[in-house]
Amino acid sequence: MSETPPPTDDDDADRRERRSPLHFLKVLGPGIITGAADDDPSGIATYAQTGAQFGFGQLWTALYQIPLLLAVQEASGRIGAVTGKGLAGVIKERYSRPVLILVVLLVVCANTINIGADIGAVAESAALVVNVPRWLLAILTTATVLFLEIYVSYRTYAKLLKWLALALLAYPATALIIRQPWGEILYATLVPHIEFSFSFLFIITGVFGTSISPYMFFWQASEEVEEEIARDVPLESNGQPRLPRGFIADLRLDTAAGMVAAEVAQWFIIITTASVLFQHGVRNINTAADAARALEPLVRSFPNSGQLSRDLFAVGVIGLGLLGIPVLAGSAGYALSEAFGWKEGLSRKFREARGFYGVIAVSTLVGLSLNFVGIDPMKALVFTAVFNGLAAVPLLYLIGRINGDERLLGANRGGPLSRTMVWLTFGVMTLSGAALIYTTIAQR
Repeated sequence: MSETPPPTDDDDADRRERRSPLHFLKVLGPGIITGAADDDPSGIATYAQTGAQFGFGQLWTALYQIPLLLAVQEASGRIGAVTGKGLAGVIKERYSRPVLILVVLLVVCANTINIGADIGAVAESAALVVNVPRWLLAILTTATVLFLEIYVSYRTYAKLLKWLALALLAYPATALIIRQPWGEILYATLVPHIEFSFSFLFIITGVFGTSISPYMFFWQASEEVEEEIARDVPLESNGQPRLPRGFIADLRLDTAAGMVAAEVAQWFIIITTASVLFQHGVRNINTAADAARALEPLVRSFPNSGQLSRDLFAVGVIGLGLLGIPVLAGSAGYALSEAFGWKEGLSRKFREARGFYGVIAVSTLVGLSLNFVGIDPMKALVFTAVFNGLAAVPLLYLIGRINGDERLLGANRGGPLSRTMVWLTFGVMTLSGAALIYTTIAQR
């Protein structure tokens, strides 16, 4: 039996470096970006509608989604890191062509609808601040996103937009300055409340769908591959990456930070809209201005604050929309490119991956066109979340299968806890979707 080699100075230095607070900041990447994109305009609208319509009744979702969301995103990222391929590439190798086509169609359709809803939300929110027609703002949003995603490094682009996303802090700030029934909030957070009505199940499916979304699975898997390319990770003889020491641990830390941050934001958005809108009889959010009213208590102490709450809301939606739309378009590009064997990746120039960037452009432009067919922007955002919740079910089944595949992932396959939580997520999303479908049929 071989003895374990004694620790070296390099090992000690590595351990010290990993305990450093700066190491935490250094590892933040795909996970934190995915978490920020999780609170895109579709998410904000769905959580705001939840708080306005049901008060604190669905607060528990923010707590109980954390282990589910974390398990699925960690599994997706680990699959990408270990195989050196995105999810569509892995599915292409392991399953039949009809399965691959179904998966790609679900992702592309869900993402395109989501892109359209997010473009509309950004345009409507910007119209609160500037007196410009919404249709023109939608076109300007699309042009800006396409230019930045195709011609500017997404890493650079995302760093800039993360500062805009800090406008989300207005929600916890508002929640904390208002006198809150914290005992009731704690009870609603810990004890699930369920109503078997169409409206309740419709919104809760949207809450699950906007939090546990198909595009996030594909995006994080592909971005872990991009991380390996950026770090020049060498390949083993079987073509899989030779992962550096601590890569998987860093992936888990990054993912945990992003997913917890996303759910904390959801929790505060529901509290704020429940305490400001629901408590004052506002049960439905029909416009961006309605949603912006949730922030009014924060800005009343400021002079000339009438516009400030709308400005805060607009900045948050614009920042998260400009962050989320490229993630949606990019994950569609990864899925189609991997399915058809095209060169893909935001690390490549346009001339090197024309098909990949072509998918990004087409899906974004089709999403833009959805804003010119008379669809209500706020309703479109919530509908998108519900559609994502239904589309996630077959994808979660495949992730569960791949996560437990020892032949593919070897020592890095999901452990018992990971496998259990991924399958539990599949079960929860299936029951949520089935309950919604049943109540939809029953009420007719």
